[in-house]
Amino acid sequence: MPKKILTVGFELTGNEIGFADFTEKKSLLDWDIVLFRPEVSHLVSFQYDNREYMGKLALNDRKSFEMREANAHWRREITQAVDAGKLVVVFLPPPVEVFAATGTNSTSGTGRNQKVIRHVEPITSYDCLPVAPCWTATQGTAMTLAAGGRDLLSSYWNLFGQSSQYNVVWDSNAKGVCVQTEHGQKPVGLFSKDKVSAGALLLLPDMNFVAEEFFVEGEEEDYVWSPKGDQFSASLISEIIALSKAIAFDGEKTPQPEWASADEFALAPEIEIRQQLLQAETELERAQRVKDELSRQLEDAGQLRALLFEKGKPLEAAIITALKVLGFKAEPFEDATSEFDAVFESVEGRLLGEAEGKDNKAINIEKLRQLSTNVHEDLQREEVDQPAKGILFGNGYRLTKPGERETQFTDKCITTSTSMSYGLVSTDRLYTAAQYLSGTPDEEFARRCRVAMIEMTGIVILPDVPRASGLAAGDIQVDESSFE
Repeated sequence: MPKKILTVGFELTGNEIGFADFTEKKSLLDWDIVLFRPEVSHLVSFQYDNREYMGKLALNDRKSFEMREANAHWRREITQAVDAGKLVVVFLPPPVEVFAATGTNSTSGTGRNQKVIRHVEPITSYDCLPVAPCWTATQGTAMTLAAGGRDLLSSYWNLFGQSSQYNVVWDSNAKGVCVQTEHGQKPVGLFSKDKVSAGALLLLPDMNFVAEEFFVEGEEEDYVWSPKGDQFSASLISEIIALSKAIAFDGEKTPQPEWASADEFALAPEIEIRQQLLQAETELERAQRVKDELSRQLEDAGQLRALLFEKGKPLEAAIITALKVLGFKAEPFEDATSEFDAVFESVEGRLLGEAEGKDNKAINIEKLRQLSTNVHEDLQREEVDQPAKGILFGNGYRLTKPGERETQFTDKCITTSTSMSYGLVSTDRLYTAAQYLSGTPDEEFARRCRVAMIEMTGIVILPDVPRASGLAAGDIQVDESSFE
């Protein structure tokens, strides 16, 4: 049974492809795949009373409400679609930054000198995306797939990488980087998968969807898709379907003519209600942004708990976070020949880490061999003068409650690490130390943790958490609010 696919903000050719304008109130829950492009030029280019504020366009009340409403609508719809297991692919055009009315006014002066001051605030076309607004507008074409995107996007990138252009770079700490600049490794594409459903949000560099070669003049002096346009659309849809399922949609809405929305045709009740709607939408948007930010902060704050039960990339990311809490400068490393889970250092010394999680067994010697190889590869780098201390981070028996786990490293792994002068750190013990330090500034305790990793071989025994903190040695503090 064919599934449904919808484009928002741009069009593709094909009988099975649906389309929605940016200002339409379409529900994304009816679709399996959504291709989204925050295109707002029609919102900011055609208004009868163009005004500026601080060098940027200031939208009139109607346009302000339309853009705020559209941003809030799509932010909610995209979030709900991903939560419901849909794939949403966003192509990122140049961001549009304008000032929009808040729906509130104030007055200054008296009598004939009295003036009405209209309050505005900045909004952007990217406000429709349920992601933190940590981007900087810039443009370029030299890109490459990041480590996190090679398996997912290799086929897509082979076809469309050369014709893609990035219009923003994201914060260096952005999660889920899948495309990055070729030089400087700045994030320009992000991938986020829902933790519960099969839904995902994929942010990709933009492409030219209206290239001149994609259209030819039709019989009625309009333009229709050319064979090259058909081929482009078919190839793109084929690649997207390879990531998820295809969908189709039939339906269109006739928008109100632009001239009918002019102030000269407005009715008195409309003007009053429009002001009330604008103010209500502004308050709703602010409240939603506060909620989104708090949700993001809550997720970030709980990232360390991945040390207790995760494996793979999530475990590696949590280890990096914990090492930073302990006072290390820590980051993963990757170049053309080597990839290390963690390279971390402090005034006490420099270390290189490898991470492994096992569902229902202890960490064995195999990962220790990989750690040894990584230490030697690291030493071969020109900027490295002496070998780093090797640390194997293990989350053995990860599906068992920490206090009930057996020894998390095999006997052979323990004896071999001792003979090689490597350290073994169980990630649940690392969590206990990082949990304490995340709520209590204690540089002496952090220093003792760092020294233990530097000096100990075999199983590294991190210092006990001070009892004054309310935690006994080996206890795991649980934030009950996370289960509400």
